Amino acid sequence: MAALLLWLHALAALLFGALALWSWQTSIAGLPRRPLAFALATTALWALAIAGIGSADPATWFAETLRNLAWLVFMNLLHRRDAQMRPPIALGTVYGVVALVQIAALLLTFIGYANPDPAIAAQIGSAALLMRMLVAVAALVLVQALWSTLSPTASGPLRTLVLALAGIWCAEFALYTFGYLTAQWRIEPLALRGLAYLAVALAIATALQRKGEWKIEVSRAVTYQSLSLVAVAAYFALLALATSAIATVGGANARVLQTAFVLGSTAAILTLVANSWLRAWLKVKLAKHLFRHRYDYRTEWMRFTETLGAPQGGAALDERIVKAIADLTDSPAGVLLVPDASGLGVGASWNWDRTTLPAASDAALAHHLHATGRIVELDAVRRKEDHLDAPAVPQWMLDLAEAWVIVPLPHHGELAGAILLARPPIDRALDWEDFDLLKVAGRQVASYLAEARAQDALAEAQRFDEFNRRFAFILHDIKNLVSQLTLTARNAERHADNPEFRADMIATLQNSAERMNALLARLSQNHRSRTEAPHAIEIVALVERVAGQRKGQHPVVTSGVRSAIAHADPASLEQLLGHLVSNAIEASAANEPVTLSVSADGERVAIDVIDQGTGMSPAFIRDKLFKPFVSSKDGGFGIGAFEAQQLAHAMEGRIEVTSREGKGTRFRVILKAAHPADLGMGRAA
Repeated sequence: MAALLLWLHALAALLFGALALWSWQTSIAGLPRRPLAFALATTALWALAIAGIGSADPATWFAETLRNLAWLVFMNLLHRRDAQMRPPIALGTVYGVVALVQIAALLLTFIGYANPDPAIAAQIGSAALLMRMLVAVAALVLVQALWSTLSPTASGPLRTLVLALAGIWCAEFALYTFGYLTAQWRIEPLALRGLAYLAVALAIATALQRKGEWKIEVSRAVTYQSLSLVAVAAYFALLALATSAIATVGGANARVLQTAFVLGSTAAILTLVANSWLRAWLKVKLAKHLFRHRYDYRTEWMRFTETLGAPQGGAALDERIVKAIADLTDSPAGVLLVPDASGLGVGASWNWDRTTLPAASDAALAHHLHATGRIVELDAVRRKEDHLDAPAVPQWMLDLAEAWVIVPLPHHGELAGAILLARPPIDRALDWEDFDLLKVAGRQVASYLAEARAQDALAEAQRFDEFNRRFAFILHDIKNLVSQLTLTARNAERHADNPEFRADMIATLQNSAERMNALLARLSQNHRSRTEAPHAIEIVALVERVAGQRKGQHPVVTSGVRSAIAHADPASLEQLLGHLVSNAIEASAANEPVTLSVSADGERVAIDVIDQGTGMSPAFIRDKLFKPFVSSKDGGFGIGAFEAQQLAHAMEGRIEVTSREGKGTRFRVILKAAHPADLGMGRAA
């Protein structure tokens, strides 16, 4: 087994040495060539040391540390490539801490070798081994971060190289874990590590041979995660060192002291982590010192749009707008100021105590924000440093200690409102990034507000339109009633002595009064049309009733199949036929009768309204007949045919028209036929 260990590492040294020469002489676009060559060379040197002088010699541990540092430097440079969202210092901090832990492990190893006491040397060696395990774990986390930040279009060679890096650190972690748990070095795990490094060398050779484009995109979240993991690793390393020191000097009470230290330090860490002020302070400090920009604009914008577009707990749009702006600056609360007749009044709020807000509006602030569009820092006004905005800021805002910033919401030259933000947990002055981001976000939410108000105005206009439409229909019906009463009065001059005419006249007047009362009811906003679901009805009886209502006005005759039964709403069908008969009467001469004819074919029932009047042109029928407010008659409203068609469609029927100018017109209403057994079922339901 010892010979196998020697030959595996000797072969690994040969392969890594050849790869170092290859990478040094080969130029690959975007790849840090020389750091890769140096890392490969140090790996070859380390493998040669194991093959030549053994794995336990201090020189071998030094070569291993040099190898690990070289790979960390290469990973750092690879991680930083195309990292436009993060400056070098952020990555340097993460990798630097890992490198320091690696160096500390080497120093502990040397101290253990120099200590003459075997027990103390064993404890120091165990601590050094634990620190090497932490380095391997941290390096695996960084490799995972590299993998997660690969662009979707990244080439295969880059992915292969990242997998090779993962192989290196997995092999190291496995070996150190086995050594730590068993408290001894066995030759089998060392041989397996040598075999793993041979596989890594082959993977790197494949990546170098394929070359290709190397693209990495780093997100800001990876920095926070990496720093958190490094902090956790540093905490555990400190914990291991402290417990080892306590074991050395604690004597008989070492176990109790170790337990107390672990519990106390863990409780302290959890208390600090749970503190919201400390988390906010750390976030501000990291953003200030580790990044070029305060904000991760992609993340902030995604959260901003999600807050605006996704109601949380049924929150109204105005409240979501306030929250979206407040989240950008970590403000805990906010108030929307909306334009009114007097200026800017208090509107929706988010997490703000409304009892501290005034009821009156402020005209000066509205005029100032509309004219300047400036974001107002209230602290600067309080310190009398902002003389431009001070005259417009109302006193009640200055008196509220939590009031921090006023963000105007401009939209197409108008002021859609403003948002008053509360002071964040970590108080700070706004900088140019805050102003730019709040201005852009203010314009965006102003467009949301304007769109919502436009939708409200449209809904109101639609309500007025519905009322006007209803009134137009009613006006048309009133016109028909007036025409009917006028003809009745005209015929009364000639037939007043006829008892049958007087009876018809009384019936006509009663019917007209009922229709006028129905029209008044339809004008009411609370009116809901008393329509019924279509059901089986006898058509001829309804047709005769419609004809009888017009008997005193104009000759109307009926004919057809008396057994015809159709699916229809009686009230709607009667109104529909009333429109068509009225139009036919108006188009006919006084002595020309209007005919109502009923036919049936088993599947359909047809009702024909036929007149011998003026007729219509094909172009008028095609383009204008069923359009509202278009009429072929002088003084006509153009509503009757339009409403008749709407009523027919509601009963799943249709209207067909045949007409010739000067000859007359036939309107055919086609309905679905029903079976006689269905009569009465609609009313029962």
